[in-house]
Amino acid sequence: MRVAVISDVHGNAFALEAVLRELRRAAPDLILNLGDQIEGSADPARAAALQAGLGALEVRGNNEEKLWPGGRRAPISVALGTWLDTQLDAAALSRLADLPLTARALEGRLLACHGTPDSAWDMLLWHWQDAPEGPPGHGFYRARDPRELRAVIEPLAAAVVVCGHTHRPGATRVGDTLVVNAGSVSDQVDSDPRARWTVLEEKAGHWSVDFRTVPYDIEAAVRWSALHSPFGDGEAALLRTGTMSGRGG
Repeated sequence: MRVAVISDVHGNAFALEAVLRELRRAAPDLILNLGDQIEGSADPARAAALQAGLGALEVRGNNEEKLWPGGRRAPISVALGTWLDTQLDAAALSRLADLPLTARALEGRLLACHGTPDSAWDMLLWHWQDAPEGPPGHGFYRARDPRELRAVIEPLAAAVVVCGHTHRPGATRVGDTLVVNAGSVSDQVDSDPRARWTVLEEKAGHWSVDFRTVPYDIEAAVRWSALHSPFGDGEAALLRTGTMSGRGG
């Protein structure tokens, strides 16, 4: 059994296309999409159409929850949402807003979520800690207390739990459960701007994980955003640097 995982496309059709070329060659038995599908400005309508055509098992991300009434608060989020309303039709936006928080597959052995099984906003493997000095949003991840993680994972009775949200690939085991944080297709945090996706594989009842990295035409994505959106400068900084501080909020 081979499962392909994509997460956090963030409206970047250029990164997504590069990932999908590799993904199709891998011929997975199942595709998971862990959410945050369109929140970005590098051709989000095309990114949405590509994802809708995958036939993936999908869950909603925290950015899909911004599509709910009253879901946007920060000025940059409100501005991006107003622009996204001009790019995607109401049916496409409604479909994304209605995605479930979690999904199970393989007779319940695999559980997928965006953040944690209880929240699209929280983080499963890590917590974010602000740096003691510097502007808001600058900081680092620290590992979740292993006892706290076990208390979340054990009641799920799953062989694999897979999440996204942090834009940081990583994995651990909690008892017999493999816990995977998938890499993000777009909007990297580690200064490597290449796209990411993840392969889960089961052989003889044992699950393993392979994190994949894919180059793509970053400058084409930057040009599209500059030509078609008011967010070109922020998108350019984010995609070129591979650091989340680039978008400016």
